[in-house]
Parts: sequence; C-alpha cells; structure tokens
Amino acid sequence: MAITRSKIRKTRNALKPCPQASTTDSDHQLTSSAARIGSSDDILTEILLRLPVIFILKFKSVSKHWEWLLSQPHFTLRHDKLQISPGLFVRNNYIPFDVEDRSPPLFRILDFCSDLNGVKIVQSCNGLLLCCSDRGRIRDRKYYVVNPTTKQFAIVPPVPGGDNARNMICFVGLAFHQETCPHYKVVCIVSSNITKPDPLEYLSLIQIYSSETREWKTNNHFCSHRYSDFRNGVYWNGAIYWPSVYNPWYFDLNIEKLQDLPLPLSMRENCFPPIYFGESRGHLHLMDTVGHGSDTYLIMYEMSADHSEWFVKYTVELHKYDIPFFHPHMINSYWRYWRSSNCPFEVLDVVRDEKEEDAFIVLKILQSIVRYNLRDNSFQTLFNMTDESLRSIYKDAHRYIQSLTSF
Repeated sequence: MAITRSKIRKTRNALKPCPQASTTDSDHQLTSSAARIGSSDDILTEILLRLPVIFILKFKSVSKHWEWLLSQPHFTLRHDKLQISPGLFVRNNYIPFDVEDRSPPLFRILDFCSDLNGVKIVQSCNGLLLCCSDRGRIRDRKYYVVNPTTKQFAIVPPVPGGDNARNMICFVGLAFHQETCPHYKVVCIVSSNITKPDPLEYLSLIQIYSSETREWKTNNHFCSHRYSDFRNGVYWNGAIYWPSVYNPWYFDLNIEKLQDLPLPLSMRENCFPPIYFGESRGHLHLMDTVGHGSDTYLIMYEMSADHSEWFVKYTVELHKYDIPFFHPHMINSYWRYWRSSNCPFEVLDVVRDEKEEDAFIVLKILQSIVRYNLRDNSFQTLFNMTDESLRSIYKDAHRYIQSLTSF
C-alpha cells in the first residue's frame, strides 16, 4: 500500500506531545515538589539556613508557621554557628568589610532607643552588643544589651550599691555565647577605693548580672594593682580576659573565680599593653610589635585552649612594604605613644573566616580604615574618614556579627 504525504503528516502530528498538556504536567510537578518541601520542616530548614539573615527576617512574615519555625532555638543556633562577620561599627557607624558587595546593609547607623544622652557601644560579643549612655555623669549611665540584627534590646538594671558604687565602676563587659552561655551575663568591676597596706593596691569587687535570673550577684573582693587596666576585657571560652601588664587575669564564669593569665615574653619584657586584644571564631588573639629599626614585625599570638600559653599564629614583616605609614620610625612612634590620638595606625580587628587563608586584619591608618589580607599581603581601603570626630577611634571599633538570638 502506498504511503502518501498526507498520511505522513497525520502520523507526525499524532506523535507530537500536546503543548498544553506538557505545561500542565510540568506545573503540577513543580507545585507538588513545592508542596512536599513546604510540608517538610526538615527540608525547609536546610534551605533557609543557607540564606542571608536579611531574608530570614523577611520570611518570618510569610506565615505563622514560618515565623514559628524561624524562631525556634535549634534553627537560631544552627544559623548563628556560621558566625558571619560582614562589617564593624565605628562610633555607631556601620562599615562593611566587603566594599564590592553592592547589597544594602541592614542599617547604616546604630539607633535603637531614645536615650537623651545618646548611646555608644562598649563591647561586641558573639552577635550581641553592650551599649551605654554616651554623655552625662557616670553614675547616671544606662546600660543596654542589643541585638543589632533583630533590633531587640534590654535595659540592664543599675549596679547595686547606689551612686557611690556606680561612680567607681572601672569595667563593664558582656559574656554571651549561643552554646556555652546562651543567657547573657554582664560583669562589672567596682573599685572600693580602699587600699591595702601597700598604697599601690586597691580592693575591688566583681558583680555579675544574669539575664536568666534578672538579678545582680556579688562576688568576693579581690586586690588589684593601682595601675591595672580593666578596660580591654574580652569574653572567650567561658571567661573574661584582661591582658593587663600589672594584673593579667581571667575571670572564669563557671567557677566565678579570678585566674592568672600568662603573657607573651615580648609583653613581659617591655611592659607595654598589646596593640590589639580580641576574639574571632572561637580564637583569642593578642597582637604585639617586635624589633626595632629596619626590622619590625607585627606578631599575632593565639591562646591555647587550656589557657597555658600563647603561640605565634601570624607574623607580618612590616618593613618589607614600601608604604610610608609602615616605615620603621612610624612603627616605633606608635609603640612609644600608643595611647595618643596621633598614632600612625591602630589595629581595629582581626577577623578569622571558615577558611584559614581568608583571615584578615582591619587597620586604621592615618585617616583611612583598610583591610589587610593575610593570604596575599594585599591592602584594600574600606572607608576614608572625613569627619573629625572619627579620626581618633581607639577602642571605638566593634565587630558586627549577624545573629538571630532573642532574649
């Protein structure tokens, strides 16, 4: 039997799938897949954990179920374990670490309450900030614990002891960690102004506020050197550390007791405080300069997990760079006048990443804030300061860590 062209066309048309039917089947499969994902909290959680925090906050308004799921402690804990540090605050102004990221930040300035005396940041600790009134009498200052990501804040009750105690506060610090210290604590050191037989020794008192009990607890008195520096306290590994030359201590919050803190040999020899002291991704760092003249090194130490010693983590040979502000005489000038606002550079932060090679140092050099990448020794300008009030920022830089923690 002869096969005509018309029969061939009919056969081809019969074999062709129906476009409308194909689209309908595809849409049905997508809808079915989306329904399976939406009905499985485990699958949905794995997807949402990989999203930036700004989307997590927006997705809470999708439905009551999503709001419940994204507010669960196990989700918050897993998300916060990523410890993302996208930038830092300098005098309440937010400066991102990645200048090539064009996405808008969650905020540009820190503004969370209407304190008539203004608010300044005292300390950053694993996603939370400790803030206090910026002006006014010391005894009248209010203290706040803030999560800048969620814009939640709590007012810390005044330190017990009345105006006399609040006038003698020499340290207030925050202790918080999503796993080991989920209920934040505020540690305060109050000088009693009572001297021991040695006129260079003072009696001081440690008081601890817990967000769990919402009460202050008084610790025992202790004796400290008159020139002990308690301002640069850092929380790490269940304790607050002070690398003071005179009284290097750490206060173990588990046993509520002061312990001796060893110092690197270079600090013990020259009796100068470190040029940087801080924590990043579970590592405690201390930075010092070693050498004189044409050979000057920036040494970054890391504390061992058992608190027994410091070991050298990174060494930066500053004299190798043909950059005016890293000339040896500038380094020596900084070393001699480290408290002066005219220092040529300041170490603001050390940021460790998930990958070892992605660590970097944030420096204030003259009127610029720069990022120094330890992997390839490259520099990148993050911010140029034109405001006179930002030109001296010693101890006014605080890292921002994204956190969904609520309290």
